[in-house]
Amino acid sequence: MALEQHSNIRVRFQQQVENARTYLLPFIEAVLPVGAGSQVMEIGCGEGGVLMPFVEKGAFCLGVDLSEGRIRHAQELMQAACEAGLAAFRAQNVYDPAFLAEWKGAFDLILLKDTIEHIPDQEKFIPYLRQFLRPDGKIFFGFPPWRMPFGGHQQICKSKLLGLLPWYHLLPRPLYGAILRAGGESPLTIESLMEIKDTGISLDRFQRILRKNGFRIERETLFLFNPIYRYKFGVKPRRQVAFIAAIPWFRDFVTTAGWFMVSPAP
Repeated sequence: MALEQHSNIRVRFQQQVENARTYLLPFIEAVLPVGAGSQVMEIGCGEGGVLMPFVEKGAFCLGVDLSEGRIRHAQELMQAACEAGLAAFRAQNVYDPAFLAEWKGAFDLILLKDTIEHIPDQEKFIPYLRQFLRPDGKIFFGFPPWRMPFGGHQQICKSKLLGLLPWYHLLPRPLYGAILRAGGESPLTIESLMEIKDTGISLDRFQRILRKNGFRIERETLFLFNPIYRYKFGVKPRRQVAFIAAIPWFRDFVTTAGWFMVSPAP
């Protein structure tokens, strides 16, 4: 049941812009004001829509993504900001020594929205990010917990049934793959879904990584209904019920997104 935004770049871009403007930027500015002189990097930027509201505030924004095609789209959709020197986009791996040398210690804010769950070896990656921060820099993480109903990103399936079926991504890998093949999903889609099965991250493991590596959480919100659902499905955002949010492990099954503002401990 692939949604329109999965195939329509401009729809996806505009949803990103509106969600970031209405929800993400206010969440971040409760901890870190953004304006002229701010330096912002988004890792896994896609088409760059998340960065538009930060550009509108006068910040310089760097978007980096492994996909050259998505970076080309970002450069087209954000052409005015790029020409004004307020945005730049790179198809590059942040582990590239040349990238680190260029941007080490450069940013007030790093954004990872719906990205960390796609990155292998998060135990290595998360502490690596501090090298890009200025002394008082912060990192935003927003991601769907792995055990939530659609934490396997199965909504990208072409099959309407498989796209709407919750929690079956938690099945053992061979059975999960068999269901996807039986449903007629393409090898590329199956590969993508299997990758997220390998890299999906829970709220508890995310927080353990932070504690182990000397990060502190400055703001945290768990959502029963992810803010982006307003634009995808017409469902108003709703925070997770407080007593459920306080229950480790179980909360992952019924929480569609966790948002965190994080900083390295002094």
